[in-house]
Amino acid sequence: MPASSDSVYRYRTVTAKDMPAAHALSVHLKWPHREEDWAMVQRTSEGFVAEYDGQLVGVAFACHQGAYSSIGLVIVSDEHQGKGIGRRLMNLCLEASAPRTPILNATESGAPLYTSMGFVDFSRIQQHQGVPQTPVPMSLTNNSQCCELGPADYPRLIELANAGSGLDRTAVLNDLLPMAECVVGIDVNGELKGTALLRRFGRGHIIGPVVAQNQEQARHMITYLLRLIPGAFVRFDIPSDCGLAEWLEGLGLPCVDRAPRMVLGVPPQSRDGIRQFALVTQAIG
Repeated sequence: MPASSDSVYRYRTVTAKDMPAAHALSVHLKWPHREEDWAMVQRTSEGFVAEYDGQLVGVAFACHQGAYSSIGLVIVSDEHQGKGIGRRLMNLCLEASAPRTPILNATESGAPLYTSMGFVDFSRIQQHQGVPQTPVPMSLTNNSQCCELGPADYPRLIELANAGSGLDRTAVLNDLLPMAECVVGIDVNGELKGTALLRRFGRGHIIGPVVAQNQEQARHMITYLLRLIPGAFVRFDIPSDCGLAEWLEGLGLPCVDRAPRMVLGVPPQSRDGIRQFALVTQAIG
């Protein structure tokens, strides 16, 4: 977009050069994101910044994923709150998202703005994190096995991630997969039916996305990945209704935050008997 302004603030498209300043904003708010985590969103999304006197004071992204756009990492500096910057950045993201359906995972503080713009809750997510106990290996039933995946498996992996989320994860996963520390899947009678990624994020690691046919498969893949990183700090962003919360808490991963999932239209739906048990990140969904 060409740069625009409303008196003292200037709005323009985000660039890779903005990531250090965006990261600094998030550090001030005590968000855990590394600069590398911001860079990943910038590569896979369309973003906008607000500037004041040449300084970045706000940022927001729309990650286009098929028929949906996930709006996230919406930040306005404390010194410039209440000036309409967040609403202007959101409107820029909505314009960029059209004709896709916008979705977002709100912070509790941001939810009133999104509600005023017509977004409605359709579910909730919760964040679990900490240094977990090393889980006991789990067995699988019904001719299933857990195996590590490689590039030849990635097209099917993306199909599963799309089915579980109702989004088109192609661009996001093509960016993430080369950086993953380990990628695993559930093979059922020779066909891949679940997958999970372990990668660096924030204060340590994150496991996600996790998609599978059922909780047993999801827990098995998570157990496999956690056993690779004993003593490490790990984060999960999970749908509140996925059934994993109590199990994660039992491993020493308490719920530290809850947030509404919101949509401006009809929410995405899983399909083909595949469910999403952990998101890519809260920002991307």
